[in-house]
Amino acid sequence: MASITKRTVECLKPQAKDYFLWDDVLAGFGVRVMRSGLKSYVVQYRVGGRTRRNAFSRIGTMTPDEARKYARGLLVEVDKGGDPVAELVERRRSPTLKYLCERFLTEYVDHRCKPTTQRDYHSLVRRFIIPRFGTFKISDIKRPDVAKLHHDLRETPYQANRTLATLSKIFNLAEVWGLRPDGSNPCRHVRKYRETKRERYLTFDEIKVLGQVLAAAERDGSEPQPVINAIRLLMLTGARLREIQTLKWEHVRDRVLVLPDSKTGAKRIPLGKEAADLLSAITKLPENPYVITGKVKGQHWNDLERPWRRIRGKAKLPDLRIHDLRHSFASFAAGAGESLPMIGKLLGHSQAQTTARYAHLAPDPVSNMADRMTALTGC
Repeated sequence: MASITKRTVECLKPQAKDYFLWDDVLAGFGVRVMRSGLKSYVVQYRVGGRTRRNAFSRIGTMTPDEARKYARGLLVEVDKGGDPVAELVERRRSPTLKYLCERFLTEYVDHRCKPTTQRDYHSLVRRFIIPRFGTFKISDIKRPDVAKLHHDLRETPYQANRTLATLSKIFNLAEVWGLRPDGSNPCRHVRKYRETKRERYLTFDEIKVLGQVLAAAERDGSEPQPVINAIRLLMLTGARLREIQTLKWEHVRDRVLVLPDSKTGAKRIPLGKEAADLLSAITKLPENPYVITGKVKGQHWNDLERPWRRIRGKAKLPDLRIHDLRHSFASFAAGAGESLPMIGKLLGHSQAQTTARYAHLAPDPVSNMADRMTALTGC
């Protein structure tokens, strides 16, 4: 043992085996000299009947006084009941966020989420989260790191918010799986950007024009019949695109579609006369269970976006999305005086606030009542 100073460290020479020089000022602080000549500051202590030793800095990175001060801090933690070396080793061995993301996708997303949700999660994780944080240790990611990623995506607020929500879900599961302490989610208190809801409703004239374009495409064969059938069903039922694309004949029951699974679980979609007549007119193909048959035998039609772009172009409705057909169905129901609970039931909403967006389209019940009272009193 000797007092570890700059001079004593410089005088240490490599030997046939690794050896240690322990400080006579601070017990547990020393220098390890390896056969290769590499020298490192080390700290050593006993806890729980085990000896812990850790080389924390190469000679030259810290001065002897700086290294002694650092070692003293670790030994103080030991006196308080801690085990800093074990914590350091555990941190070095802790998995990266890439590992956590892969586990999230394979153990959670691929088994618990709907196909469209799976696709969205996979896309966000691969495009934004792994490229930014993939090499980080799970425990190293802090709130400022998350806030910076969210800020960098500010030009696309919807995407920024979905990325933040996905990352938050990943860290919640990290806590469940014991990979981060409870309550340590770094996404907490990162404020989402305000999103402007895009609401596009067809007018009666636009519905008429779209119907004419579909009829013309049916006559001249410019669009496949399954595509025309799908768009008409979307207009007449208010169903989601995936619900119509994957609709099977076994789900069609007289004047109702009985879907065993959808975005909100099992649901029933009532059919009006025109929708029921349309379904009756569609030819069933042998060995194909789907209503909207695809090009591949036994499969449904997959890509409606490309033919839809052609159809909306002919109808001079360039900003109209397929999903807007669902909004338009609800807007006509609201305008006809249907109650919000009824509209929610027609659309298969699981939460009342989802249907509330159509409240402003409904006739004013106060004005209607005033009109009726005026008619009754003759005033």
